[in-house]
Amino acid sequence: MKFAIIGAGAIGGYLGAKLALAGEEVTFLVRGAHLEAIRARGVRVIAADGSEQITRNVRATDDYRAAGEHDVVVLAMKAHQLGAVAERVHLLCGPATVVVPMQNGMPYWYFHKLAGPLRDHTLQSVDPDGRIGRAIPADRVIGCVVYPASELLGPGVVRHIEGDRFPLGELDGSISERAQALSEAFARAGFKAPLLPDIRAEIWLKLWGNLVFNPVSALTRATLEDICRFAPTRELAARMMAEAQAVAAQLGVTFRVSIDKRIAGAERVGAHKTSMLQDIEAGREPEIEALVGSVVELARLTDTRTPHIDAVYALTRLLGRSVVAA
Repeated sequence: MKFAIIGAGAIGGYLGAKLALAGEEVTFLVRGAHLEAIRARGVRVIAADGSEQITRNVRATDDYRAAGEHDVVVLAMKAHQLGAVAERVHLLCGPATVVVPMQNGMPYWYFHKLAGPLRDHTLQSVDPDGRIGRAIPADRVIGCVVYPASELLGPGVVRHIEGDRFPLGELDGSISERAQALSEAFARAGFKAPLLPDIRAEIWLKLWGNLVFNPVSALTRATLEDICRFAPTRELAARMMAEAQAVAAQLGVTFRVSIDKRIAGAERVGAHKTSMLQDIEAGREPEIEALVGSVVELARLTDTRTPHIDAVYALTRLLGRSVVAA
């Protein structure tokens, strides 16, 4: 399959390199130092055990039109960066091209044709003017949840920390041929990519942790195990998760694991810095709205009280403003 990977960061670089190593045709849409590094040296992946793999059989370009049509377009940037590229995605698409957004948090397409009073509602926190939804029609989208943890050590160099799961799902819950083909391509690259009948529930499960651990780690500079092993922040995490669980319930979503089990899972990851903490330390704009603001928005839409989430959201937004202003 022909894959276009927009972005070569911790996840995009890792995914694209593994797909290329498995024989898929991969083009990275990147700029600046990433473009130069991949053209010159390919992508180097450092595994959790210290072993390395280098793939040089990839293309890298910053010209969307010249890149041409692909079977799959992977959106591998942060949620707040999606708007900057959304209107160029169509240049990579043919009639049957699939788009796979890999942003953490609540996706712009969440309410697409979803039964209920919020059917086709546009989430203002992630797509305030509806421009992303117009530029990347949800009918092209196959939902995806990103579980691997990795770090970008430099342009074209990614260190994999743990995890190999990329659950996939059609937005209508069907098991389509295109979804099966995508799942099989991911499997050839060494990933677990099961097709789920309810990808939204899986998105909530991942978001459940992200909306807690990302902002709390950014505010405290603590790793996952630090947050989980310090009683006050572990209690805060549990309270935030309970509030999010109440919001999800209003939308008909249930969680297949308990709060304690979800926190324990985060603790097992160990001394890992969340992506938001990495962004803060690097002076980059943090990914706040899709991870936390979207849950606050959904709480208001469903008339659900979320005092702990609201407080952490306010503090993280202020932190984000200070980083952007610096």
